[in-house]
Amino acid sequence: MNLQLRDLIAALIEQGLSALRASGTLPVDFAVPAFVIERPKERAHGDFSTNAAMLLAKAAKTNPRVLAQQLVDALPRSEAIATVEIAGPGFINFHLAPAAWQQQVRDVHAAGAAFGRNASGRGVTVGVEYVSANPTGPLHVGHGRAGVIGDCIARVLAANGWNVAREFYYNDAGVQINNLAISTQARAKGMKPGDDTWPADAYNGDYIADVAQSYLRGDAVEVEGHVVTGKNDADDLDAIRQFAVAYLRREQNEDLAAFGVSFDRYFLESSLYADGKVEETVTALTAAGHTYEDGGALWLRTTDFGDDKDRVMRKSDGSYTYFVPDVAYHLSKWQRGYQRAVTELGADHHGSLARVKAGLQALDCGIPAGYPDYVLHQMVTVMRGGEEVKLSKRAGSYLTLRDLIDEAGRDATRWFLIARKPDSQLTFDIDLARSQSNDNPVYYVQYAHARVCSLLRQAGEKGYAFDAGNGNAQLHLLDDLPAQELMRELSRYPEVVEAAGATLEAHLIAQYLRELANAFHTWYHASAVLVTDTALRDARLTLALATRQVLANGLELLGVGAPESM
Repeated sequence: MNLQLRDLIAALIEQGLSALRASGTLPVDFAVPAFVIERPKERAHGDFSTNAAMLLAKAAKTNPRVLAQQLVDALPRSEAIATVEIAGPGFINFHLAPAAWQQQVRDVHAAGAAFGRNASGRGVTVGVEYVSANPTGPLHVGHGRAGVIGDCIARVLAANGWNVAREFYYNDAGVQINNLAISTQARAKGMKPGDDTWPADAYNGDYIADVAQSYLRGDAVEVEGHVVTGKNDADDLDAIRQFAVAYLRREQNEDLAAFGVSFDRYFLESSLYADGKVEETVTALTAAGHTYEDGGALWLRTTDFGDDKDRVMRKSDGSYTYFVPDVAYHLSKWQRGYQRAVTELGADHHGSLARVKAGLQALDCGIPAGYPDYVLHQMVTVMRGGEEVKLSKRAGSYLTLRDLIDEAGRDATRWFLIARKPDSQLTFDIDLARSQSNDNPVYYVQYAHARVCSLLRQAGEKGYAFDAGNGNAQLHLLDDLPAQELMRELSRYPEVVEAAGATLEAHLIAQYLRELANAFHTWYHASAVLVTDTALRDARLTLALATRQVLANGLELLGVGAPESM
């Protein structure tokens, strides 16, 4: 856990404010508002800037620029700070000394894989739910985007000190499961899409034939320790249903494993009904006084909690609307110790979010407002040769995740699906993902990591022994602009990890890694690393190795490999 440069500046400001309280410039009991310390967009405005004086001027009963000068005068001396200046209406701009950037390089080496991690989550348990696909067919590309977003959010939250539990919610109840069973039964009886007897709502993909054949062979399917065996009986619809669900759950699990996505728990929607949790939730909502009956249906007053209109919970035929088990499921998360919950969904689920949150608040059982946090992703368009790829021969109506992994590779698929903000439309260009060029961002970043590994191999071939201690001691020799820019980029990594965790935006890691790789490649081309001067060579290798470490740390948060050669 390293000290961020921003934290160092915050500590200096706090000491300056203490001095102003002691001098009477600020009231002794004054509660300091949350001031901002940020990196200005314009480098001329310093390396860091704060609005502290502007927020404190009223309490000090003085002009913000006057208070800014008083605060600057009260700041303790620090070797990390070169100059401090006042700008505009009272911003305080800090210009860091080269020693500050050099120390960040040493910090990277000292922390290693822990560089960038922090304890802001304080070990609080957060449940992260993602993918949660219906077990009715192979995973499609949208599931892939959900998988990598959820997996990366979980990794980033863990890096921010949260105790993360990863969960997959199987929607294994309802009409779609019945359609799966009917589809498999039809295939088992020799029917196929297009036949007059083919069920209207059946799934048409070739994978249904695979399921039916496996069932008729009497194959055994194991899912999480539970074995379901097929049998040569096309009339036993219940047996077909159980087998088909198990078969496709296993297939989905295998696809996710190939994608580098895993879970700590698989939760079945059907268990909520079997264990009476849905009925218990409805009873609790009724007891809390937030329901009423109208037109033979049971309604929830979701308008009491910000929804635009009340919602039906139980229809007049006695069946529940689809948001009710979602309320019961998220209640179970709270009861299972998830003090925070993050649910990753496709944007098409947007309509149910307000009513689920309203239902949880209506239970009045201590669940905090805003529980759970939702992260929604938009659709993915896959392109090849300038044309959209829509169909899979096996799935019939959509492109499967396995198809995409087979074509583009796991690393590229994960990168491209996480690289943009979730709520933005995503175009996945297979040709670009497969290319070995600087235009391919994952190749560009991985090549930077491999390039450092190559430097070490070349050093060994030339008989150069690397002295890490000497390299750390000679960092002052790296006074050229490309080296300074690379060190600045390295120092940003902890801030990016913290921001990604705070906003649940793992794509920020991908954006940062591309910028770091660019700074590295620029420096690499401007500075020969394996020079004969031992001091300079060790210093440059030290910087290169620090870059390799940060690249590896960031790639790990994305679940993308850090190759040693390419």
